[in-house]
Amino acid sequence: MSAVPASRPAPSRLAGLVTSGVAWGCVATVLITAWVLLGLGGRGYYGTDLAVRAYAPAHRLLRPSGPAGQSFGLVGTVLMVMPFAYMARKRLSGMKGAGTLKHWLELHLFCGIVGPVLVTFHTAFKFNGIIAAAYWSMVTVMLSGFVGRYLFVRIPRSIRGNELTRAELDARAHALHDQLALTVDSDRLMQEVEAFEATVVPADTSRRSLAGQLTGDILFGRRLHAFVGRLEAEGVPPTVRDDIARVTRERVSLLRARFHLERTKELFQLWHVFHLPLVYLLLVIAAVHIALALYMGYVPFRWS
Repeated sequence: MSAVPASRPAPSRLAGLVTSGVAWGCVATVLITAWVLLGLGGRGYYGTDLAVRAYAPAHRLLRPSGPAGQSFGLVGTVLMVMPFAYMARKRLSGMKGAGTLKHWLELHLFCGIVGPVLVTFHTAFKFNGIIAAAYWSMVTVMLSGFVGRYLFVRIPRSIRGNELTRAELDARAHALHDQLALTVDSDRLMQEVEAFEATVVPADTSRRSLAGQLTGDILFGRRLHAFVGRLEAEGVPPTVRDDIARVTRERVSLLRARFHLERTKELFQLWHVFHLPLVYLLLVIAAVHIALALYMGYVPFRWS
C-alpha cells in the first residue's frame, strides 16, 4: 500500500507571520515611510504645493532626479524585476533544488509590496503622462498579486510543494480522521468534532464561488476558535485539546480545499491570464520611461 502524502502543515499564526512575505513587506513599508517622511523631510516636502515645491529644502534630495529619488526608483525597479526569479524557479529544471516554492513566493510578495512603495516615493507623488500609466499599471499588478496569493495557497500541496490530487486529498483526510479517533477518548467528544466539521465544510449541493470561499474561510477561523473554547470549557486537557485543534484544522482545511478545488484552479488560471500581461506591460512602460529620461539628458546619479 502506498504511503499517504502528507499535506503541507498549517503553520501557527506566529510562525505564519514570521515567514510571510506580506508581513515583512508591511513592516518594511512602515519603516521606509517613517524614514522618508521623518528622517529625510518628506512630510513637509510632499505636502508642499507642486507650483512651489522646487523651493522646498528637501527638493534637491527627494525630487525624482535627486539622490534619494533616483535611489528609490532604482531599488524599486530591481525589486519589481525580482519576481521573475520566482517564475524561473517554477519553470526551469535547473532551479528545482533552489529552495521551496513557498519561500520563493514569499520573496515574490515581499518585493511586490516594497518595490511599488519605493517607486511611489521616486515619483514624488507627481503622476502625469507615461508616469501615470506606469504607476497605475504597477498598482494594478500589486493588487492582483494579493488575489493570486489567496488562490495559490488554497490549492493543497505536499510538503515538497507538489499539488495533491483529489484521491490524495481523500486519502489524507481519512488518515487525519483516523488520527483524530486515536486522540479523542470519547464518542461524545468525537461527535462534537464531527458536528463542528459539518458547520464549516460545505455540502456537496453548495454553490462553489470565490465569495462563498472567502466568507467560509473567515467563518472557519472564528468557529475553530469557538470550538477550541468549548473544548477548554469542557475540561479537555491542554495537550489533547491542542492535538484535536491541530488535526481538525488540517482535516477541515483539506475538506474545504477539496470542495473548492476545481473552481480554485479555474480561477487561478484566469488570474494568470489577467496578471502576466499586466506584468509585461508594466516592464515595457518602465523601460520606455527610463529610455526617455536618459534621452532627455537625465544622467543617473549626477546631481546638480
